[in-house]
Amino acid sequence: MDHVGCVVIGRNEGERLVRCLDALLRSVTRLVYVDSGSTDGSAAMARARGVTVVDLDMSVPFTAARGRNAGFERLRLEHPSVSRVQFLDGDCEIVEGWLASAAAALDARADLAAVCGRLRERHPEASVYNQLCDLEWDTPVGPATACGGNAMMRVAAFAEVGGFDPTLIAGEEPELCFRLRARGWMIERIAAEMALHDAAIDRFDQWWKRHVRSGHAYAEGAAMHGSSPERYFVRENVRIVLWGALLPFSATFFALPTLGLSLLLLGGYPLSIARVYSRTRARGIEPRIAFAYAVATALVVKFPEALGVAKYWRNRVLGERARLIEYK
Repeated sequence: MDHVGCVVIGRNEGERLVRCLDALLRSVTRLVYVDSGSTDGSAAMARARGVTVVDLDMSVPFTAARGRNAGFERLRLEHPSVSRVQFLDGDCEIVEGWLASAAAALDARADLAAVCGRLRERHPEASVYNQLCDLEWDTPVGPATACGGNAMMRVAAFAEVGGFDPTLIAGEEPELCFRLRARGWMIERIAAEMALHDAAIDRFDQWWKRHVRSGHAYAEGAAMHGSSPERYFVRENVRIVLWGALLPFSATFFALPTLGLSLLLLGGYPLSIARVYSRTRARGIEPRIAFAYAVATALVVKFPEALGVAKYWRNRVLGERARLIEYK
């Protein structure tokens, strides 16, 4: 696969990075690792394997988007014949056969800009949070509006739209896909195993921060492209603000004036949980996990997401630069 190259980003991934690079090197030689200030010897481990390493200037605020762009630029500089690029996070391990399947899908469709496959959590049994991540990544096969940071992209399409927006601290993948689709390109998830991901989320505060970041991404995305015909992320913002802020505030604030009748508004939560639970069980998910997923997505995540929306607008009003929201 001489026309396929890979860009890996990471920071202090340790043995996870070793697995990531070794799995890729079994299939490709055109590989760039972008390190964002690791202190665990990650860059040295990559160089020892003959991998090209880009050390980001950490005096400039780091974002995953900036890292991927830097890796892409180096890859094109060193290997100008590459026409397909696999982006991969350093905590992921590519599944054998994925690169060939993804490249074949792009080769077969001239209108495809990006393809992704099934991303699985390496240790879903380690925590309920890992299990929730695994379910979240099980998206439908077929045409998609977006892919995640682990995907294979057509070099020409990626370059045409200028790559990822390096200023975004989150949500850079769907924003890139929005611009690709606006140019007429297509995104698709194919029926193939793609990679194993090591989320390593074992605490509630990690999971909470992850969804604060999601809320921030939804708010910034809507601010950037919400006026488009697609109304990019507008619906998601309305849902977050309604369920994560307006409804609970109204139910409690008006409880005394309405003699408690306003508290009936909170009944919308169990109804929403029941709907999500039913849909999740229909996918064949066991009851315990389906219930946890329903409670998490229909109730709990709305509050950190609402906080993320608030953080974005606070920073924007005050003219402050958003800081990276990390959960690891």
